[in-house]
Amino acid sequence: MSDQNPEEVPGKPVGAGENICRRCEGSGRIEGGECPDCGGTGKVITPIGGG
Repeated sequence: MSDQNPEEVPGKPVGAGENICRRCEGSGRIEGGECPDCGGTGKVITPIGGG
């Protein structure tokens, strides 16, 4: 499994929004360290809507 979040959208383009990180469930921590998917924030930018 990659350390990259497959749903993350770079920057904040139109059609993307803030969401709770699935990997750490919003805590920002995994196994005593910073979550690599959200960088410790507990939030990620993901696409919204269909398309």
